[in-house]
Amino acid sequence: MVKKSKVITKNIFLLLTGIIFSSCANQLPPGGGEVDKIPPEIIQLYPEDGTTNYSENYFELEFSEYVDKRTVKEAIFISPAIDGELELSWTGKSVEITFPSELRKNTTYVVTIGTDVVDHNNRNRMAQSFSFTFSTGDKIDRRMITGRVYDEKPDGVMMFAYKLDTAIIDPTVLKPDYLSQCGNDGSYRLLGLSAGTYRVFAVKDEFRDLIYNIEQDKIGVPSRDVVLNEDDSLFTGLNFFLTVKDTTPPRLLTAAMTDKHHILLSVSEEFDSSTILLNNFTILDSSADKIIKPKFIYRQTKKLTELVLVLGDSIPVENECFVNAAMLKDISGNYFKNDVIQVTVNDKPDTSKPGIVKTNPVNSSASVDYAGSDFSFFFSDAFDSNQVKQGINFSDTLGRKVDYRIKFPDDASLMLIPLNDLEVQKDYQIKIDLSKVVDIAGNKFDTTYVFKFKTISGLEFTGASGTVIKESESDQMLLILENLGDKKFTYKQQLSDGNKFNFERVEAGKYLLWAHSLSDSTNFNYGQPYPFIPSDNFYFYPDTLTLRPRWSLLDIIFNSTKKQ
Repeated sequence: MVKKSKVITKNIFLLLTGIIFSSCANQLPPGGGEVDKIPPEIIQLYPEDGTTNYSENYFELEFSEYVDKRTVKEAIFISPAIDGELELSWTGKSVEITFPSELRKNTTYVVTIGTDVVDHNNRNRMAQSFSFTFSTGDKIDRRMITGRVYDEKPDGVMMFAYKLDTAIIDPTVLKPDYLSQCGNDGSYRLLGLSAGTYRVFAVKDEFRDLIYNIEQDKIGVPSRDVVLNEDDSLFTGLNFFLTVKDTTPPRLLTAAMTDKHHILLSVSEEFDSSTILLNNFTILDSSADKIIKPKFIYRQTKKLTELVLVLGDSIPVENECFVNAAMLKDISGNYFKNDVIQVTVNDKPDTSKPGIVKTNPVNSSASVDYAGSDFSFFFSDAFDSNQVKQGINFSDTLGRKVDYRIKFPDDASLMLIPLNDLEVQKDYQIKIDLSKVVDIAGNKFDTTYVFKFKTISGLEFTGASGTVIKESESDQMLLILENLGDKKFTYKQQLSDGNKFNFERVEAGKYLLWAHSLSDSTNFNYGQPYPFIPSDNFYFYPDTLTLRPRWSLLDIIFNSTKKQ
């Protein structure tokens, strides 16, 4: 039981209790019973929440069951931050936590016990963080910031709050002034705040060092700073999306010549496809003092970190060669200029014939949309695009031709885009004469590849429409309708005049409807912690939308001004 005062008789009682419990604290329940699935809770504390004029240098907690002592120590967070190590003294299910030094005068303290606390029986975690406040002065600061962190696993995410009384708030070097932690549902509360302006970050603090470690920790950047005046008591709806900030530019890792025509390059991370350009890569034959330009370039279909350079002329096997990338850029925008890596020359003949290794959609699909579909074909090697064009036939099964345009995303793939909508519930086929698909060494198949598919009826579709209520009519917003079961069924729509939206031709299923403000692109802007750039505002429609075939949901009122 939590102590209420420190008197001699109680110390004696607790000493005896500690002796008794020390002999049984680590005992487990007998086998054969039900598995313990109940998370531990804090059932008593001292001082009571809201205590003022507190003059002691400790606080106490009592748990509903025996807990792992180490996890408790790691889960205690004090705001404002204190210097030094807390001292924990256990008595059964109760613990006394002593501060390392005297507390500040006339200060409201917030103690948070995070969800990392686990019980002894089955390692169940606390379901929600637990917080309470006390003051060393005669009043409690009651101001509060609340909100939610949206992430697949929000439990344990730390909330770092900084009072803006300094010009530099860099969470990579500065520990927060105030702390809290998310529960299983992502909700949080920052308590005991005095009047002032605050900048709050959500951080998945992997090292538990109360410092944001770039590329190790996920972070959520706020859409704004929060001002709490003397008359304010609550700011709600400060919500966050988490992301991992990538600041490392991509580098060439390996270069392997698989035969006399092909160089396989491996890059340290997924790269921006816009850098897959012939003039971006050269081969330096230092022995011959010669620069060689590749004839073709393409990305490997199975690995997004690999690409292939195709050479026209062979290189003497004894020569020393290097591959130079004028620009390597990753999908986060980081780039590295003039990366160089050595490659060992290989004079092995190229005898492999280029074939189709992947299609999108898959061959023989019976669920192709008759409107807006395109058809991609990925080959095992680069080819002459002009020859391939002559060997393509797109028609229905009655032989009626389909008009299309063709694109070549790289030198080993092609995409066919019908110029008009196809017919519903109709069988189609695309024939590709593989004798027209010739690689640099002249290898080819003397066969025709047949790709078949069938279009859907269109009756399977559903939809959703309605109106968005905005804080300001000038706000630009993008709406997202996201399938809960399959993220590939995600539909986006910029809000039109009159704040109306209308999603049509939607696959049936359960959906989330959300929106975000538009800063500089249609992609969500996660912001930057330092130098500070706020993230886009975002808003969730409170209910899951169940969209059934042939039945659209109408007149949805999406109130983005309502705090969540």
